[in-house]
Amino acid sequence: MFDVFTQMAALIACGVAWRIWRPLGIHADTSRQSLTGLVYILLLPALVLDVLWKSPLGLDSIRISVSAISGIVVCMALAWLIYRHLFRHSSKPTSGALILAASFPNATYMGLPVLEQLLGPEARSIAIQYDLFACTPILLSLGILLAAAYGDHNEKASPFATLIRVPPLWTAIIAIILNASGIPMPNWLDEWLGMLGIAVIPLMLISLGMSLQWSAWKRHTLPLLLPVIVLQLVIMPLVVSVVAPGIGLEGMTLTGTILEAALPSMVLGLVLCDRYGLHTSFYALAVTMTTAISLLTIPFWFNWTT
Repeated sequence: MFDVFTQMAALIACGVAWRIWRPLGIHADTSRQSLTGLVYILLLPALVLDVLWKSPLGLDSIRISVSAISGIVVCMALAWLIYRHLFRHSSKPTSGALILAASFPNATYMGLPVLEQLLGPEARSIAIQYDLFACTPILLSLGILLAAAYGDHNEKASPFATLIRVPPLWTAIIAIILNASGIPMPNWLDEWLGMLGIAVIPLMLISLGMSLQWSAWKRHTLPLLLPVIVLQLVIMPLVVSVVAPGIGLEGMTLTGTILEAALPSMVLGLVLCDRYGLHTSFYALAVTMTTAISLLTIPFWFNWTT
């Protein structure tokens, strides 16, 4: 496991180094937007199609979704109560950003490499289903409504219109239809999708490193961040570890589902913060803190579930 996390940390460090040194004078945010755009529009849909077309789908897919939704909803509700009552003096854009950060794990950007490295390539399907069947729909519905309510913006909240423009989600629907129809994947397409999909994990980790920043760090911010750290890295996997086996998940699928819940805050939330006027710097700091700490907590959850 040490080798696995060393390799992942090295790729994340490449992104951090880019943010610090700006090679060729290109800012990390510009590079990250280009990388994530490429992954989001082309490479990730190719991987989703490749994996879900060939993976066995059934009741476990529903169980993964229910487990993920349980963890997200519980942590979102607890975060709302905490920042509404215990941190009532913090601004609405700050509270909104931190509620989002406490509610959604980085199920794809970090989940794919974690599960593939720890459980094998067949576990990629767990990460994709956890994200596309739970995290992304809730983020682009409840998450948008929350960001619109807490943000300082003039944007009109339109969750449905946003959701139907998600390329990996449409690709997942197509893959499920092809899978259920029993249509075999042509060899040439399998090879082509494999070539595209193999680039997803390193680019995701490098772009994750580019998104990490300490610019909002001050001594008084630590109490604000503690609920996010505890909810995201402790409470969410704990909730999922109770729900998932209770509804029938077991074996590698159970382990992968709990590991997905134990991941740090979702990077995609930065987009909502920018668009709806939440405090992006606080969200980015929450991503940075939870990512760093997760390198210690994920091995704990892995050992606990295996």
